[in-house]
Amino acid sequence: MVAVRPTFHLPALLAKQAANIDHISNGRLTLNVVSSWWAEEARKYGVTFEQHDDRYARTKEWLDVLDGTWKQDHFSYSGKYYRVEDNVLEPKPVSKPRPTLYAGGESPAAKELIAEKCDAYLMHGDPPERVAEKIKDLRERRARHNLPPLKFGVAGYAVVRQTQHEAEDEVRRITDVQQSAAGYANYQEWLAGTQLEQRVSLEDYSVSNRGLRSGLVGTREQVAERLAAFEKVGVDLVLLQFSPQFEEMEHFARTIIKRGSSVRASA
Repeated sequence: MVAVRPTFHLPALLAKQAANIDHISNGRLTLNVVSSWWAEEARKYGVTFEQHDDRYARTKEWLDVLDGTWKQDHFSYSGKYYRVEDNVLEPKPVSKPRPTLYAGGESPAAKELIAEKCDAYLMHGDPPERVAEKIKDLRERRARHNLPPLKFGVAGYAVVRQTQHEAEDEVRRITDVQQSAAGYANYQEWLAGTQLEQRVSLEDYSVSNRGLRSGLVGTREQVAERLAAFEKVGVDLVLLQFSPQFEEMEHFARTIIKRGSSVRASA
């Protein structure tokens, strides 16, 4: 899964790059389309940065061009943000009908765009009951477009220990941040540039995408039970976060994955 921001990449060129990677990987490529939020980064790279809903309007055109160049020969497009003429992209992607397009967002503009133009919805971390509400909402939005069902993924920060107390100690270590921390200004800008359904604390932000709210913290039995709860409400993919990455991935694989779960885990 490659995260790509439309504001940083021309769609037809990205379509060509992605098609080549899709061939190299024999159809394993997926894209996470991110409509951007970081105005300062855009200025540093000389990239145009619009207001929130305008960024999603750009992404909508970007996805139209991406899909058109993947599926059609001599494809042309003329919109507010992008224009291509008589585009011929070869080879086409191995993945059919196209590489899976993931996207996330909690604003009305984001959810409408994903329901209409993408293949899968990525959610910030939340308890299974809250995730179930989001899945229901997106399924209803999707049905209005008469399109195949969406896939659903959720972020989760995993801490698996022999006891609940040990797991909680590790969480306290991870979230020991102060307003003077180096990332605090970035946290404030992120809040200003997004439209979230819930307030995100500095502790939430310390492990990206509200990962701790998914509740994958505890003993192996507790974490496995939580994953089963996500699976039951319709989650297909869990985007896992760890620290330190390699060691904790290995530990998770030994203690959780080998026990078996049909929910796909991706770190």
